Amino acid sequence: MTESLRPSGAYESSPQQVNPEWPPPPPYTPATAQPSHPAEPSQLAQPPQPSQPPLPRRKRARGPGALLAAVAIVAAAVGGGTAYGVQELTGNDTVASAGSTGTTVVPSSQKGTVSGVAEAVTPSIVEINATSNAGSSTGSGVIITDDGEIITNNHVVAGASSIKVRTSDGKTYTARVVGTDSKKDLALIELEDASGLQAATLGDSDGVRVGDQVVAIGSPEGLTGTVTSGIVSALDRDVTVSTDESQGQQQRQQGGGWPFEYGGQEFNGDTGSSTTTYQAIQTDASLNPGNSGGALIDMNGTIIGINSAMYSASGSGSGSSSSEAGSVGLGFAIPVNTVKADLETLRSGSTT
Repeated sequence: MTESLRPSGAYESSPQQVNPEWPPPPPYTPATAQPSHPAEPSQLAQPPQPSQPPLPRRKRARGPGALLAAVAIVAAAVGGGTAYGVQELTGNDTVASAGSTGTTVVPSSQKGTVSGVAEAVTPSIVEINATSNAGSSTGSGVIITDDGEIITNNHVVAGASSIKVRTSDGKTYTARVVGTDSKKDLALIELEDASGLQAATLGDSDGVRVGDQVVAIGSPEGLTGTVTSGIVSALDRDVTVSTDESQGQQQRQQGGGWPFEYGGQEFNGDTGSSTTTYQAIQTDASLNPGNSGGALIDMNGTIIGINSAMYSASGSGSGSSSSEAGSVGLGFAIPVNTVKADLETLRSGSTT
């Protein structure tokens, strides 16, 4: 029978023996030395006490990797506008951002600058020299594949017997016409024996808004790689141009700008009896003869239009010359979505 413990202070002076039915003490050695005199009753072995629950482990502090992962998830949920913050954290040189295509080819350190756009896109813009029986002319074009497919205006190469193309690094190539669409004033040409070229990024002209800042790159008057800037002045402007090949040859011989009609008035020469009308992007970025076929670019560095026509107050007669023409801030570009919709037809060799 187990003896009951007496109340505190009721122990006899002689030490009490440990009840043999008590469990042995835990294997624990005190850090301090044991006294040499007999143990007092209060020092006798006691039953083991229930162990304390372990303290909760301290949460590990999140490091940069965890932070980046969290930011990336937020960026994916929100969209392109937040992805710029992810780029800043990770240090990538190109970023995703809000815009006509959601992406940009402009280095982040120059994002939103004309110089950044010019540096990124100029290698994708070429100068085109077309020769025909009627004379020669200079226009521009946009590289769309690294093996030398180039989009330009139909009127730049219409009726040409020889086409030479010069890239931004000074190399000259011979080109051939693949397909044309006079109703949209578009042409696709291809360089011979070309590879490793820098193709432009085609954007989304449906995302363009009035007031957006834009950059134009081309070869006005043979001045290769000329850069101008401005804004989108208006959208869906009806521009009427000639589809008559002889009109294009006549303009090349005269050296003037391509004839077009707007608001019932003819500019840069007679548009002739055969015409077509398309809806254009209007810009105040300076365009001059030779800019035709060049690029209208948003601030992400993506192509939003192919420059095609300009207004010149002095160009109302068929005898106008390039020396008399000049930009007055009224330029027009074919929307890039029109180009993309027509691209497969041009590649098939269609010549309408």
